[in-house]
Amino acid sequence: MNLLEDLAFRGQLYQVTDQDALNERLNTGPISLYCGFDPTADSLTIGNLVQIMLLRRFQLAGHRPIALVGGGTGLIGDPSGKAQERTLNTADIVEQWSARIRGQIEPFLDFDGPAAARMANNYDWLGSLGAIELMRDVGKHFPVPFMLAKESVSSRLASGISYTEFSYMILQSYDFLELYRRQQCQLQVGGSDQWGNITAGTELIRRADSGRAFGLTCPLVTNADGTKFGKTEKGTIWLSAKRTSPYEFYQFWMGSDDRSVVSYLKTFTFLSHGEILDLEKSVAENPGQREAQRTLAALVTELVHGKDAAQKAERISRALFYGELTQLLEDEIEEAFHDVPTHAMEGAESPLINLLMDASVASSKRQARQDITSGAIYLNGERCTDLDHTVRKADGLHGRYIVIRRGKNKYTLVQ
Repeated sequence: MNLLEDLAFRGQLYQVTDQDALNERLNTGPISLYCGFDPTADSLTIGNLVQIMLLRRFQLAGHRPIALVGGGTGLIGDPSGKAQERTLNTADIVEQWSARIRGQIEPFLDFDGPAAARMANNYDWLGSLGAIELMRDVGKHFPVPFMLAKESVSSRLASGISYTEFSYMILQSYDFLELYRRQQCQLQVGGSDQWGNITAGTELIRRADSGRAFGLTCPLVTNADGTKFGKTEKGTIWLSAKRTSPYEFYQFWMGSDDRSVVSYLKTFTFLSHGEILDLEKSVAENPGQREAQRTLAALVTELVHGKDAAQKAERISRALFYGELTQLLEDEIEEAFHDVPTHAMEGAESPLINLLMDASVASSKRQARQDITSGAIYLNGERCTDLDHTVRKADGLHGRYIVIRRGKNKYTLVQ
């Protein structure tokens, strides 16, 4: 199975400018390809991971990937598809975010050998590009009807679009032309929302240099219900461990719907086709075991955060699931419960009923008694049904924490 067939199996082949010609070109030898990543925040998201995986798959097939950080286009901003314009960030902020994004991408690629990857920043050429040069040498190749027909532009005409965002297509196309000239780059890849900009780039290369270039997109990943992928009730899932902890990252993948988990395995892991088909069979025959979800969570967390972080996240997950909180290290408790309600207990001890009231676990003493007698209250993983129980500081995990659980998943951390 060749590369494009593998991408099709993984659901990562959506649009290609000329699939037969591209396939023929890939079969003749290594090709240089690129994908752009604009610094719109200080971290990439798991949505960006789709394109990073695409670059890596091409590299594993012997091709030469270029990861382009948009230090120049990040100062402009592409049309977001929303009614409002993007906020323009300062040059200092864009430079800082560009460096962080570069650091996030680099671990996924190899920078040695015949298929060595390269990093680039389009500020290197856009930063010195003059307005007259842009208009004469680049702008003349862009018919206005051609630009208006692009979805990223046409969808904004009714609500309004500034010349700044309207011209983004020209800048991204110029990136492709520059990489074509500088590094013989013949292929741009990206998400399907970039199709208009990608094809504009291939057309610019044809018009300006009489060259042949290709474009390829993968579909935007969505949840099983069609909602936006990578968004939770707590917010976006980031690649940065400071913004989304490895445990939260692991839990996101563990929560994958049975209808989506196999497609996620295809997109976000390097498992073989046979291994994926085996896990697909497991989902169909033994969905309660959640083997596919556990495999997905472990592999993607290790890929992004490393083996130690993945093992730690899995250990926390198992401890919480089985109520074995005493096995958690102090930092693991802090990571697992950093976003749950917290209460500081005064004094060395407190009657449980009072503590449930003080920590807002129960709304009244009557509710507290009812929860205790019904077996709904757990202290550090152990069910407590004693109305006269006293919680002591000495009972705390590592002498510091009492984890109160009410029902199946309502946690409060008592310090």
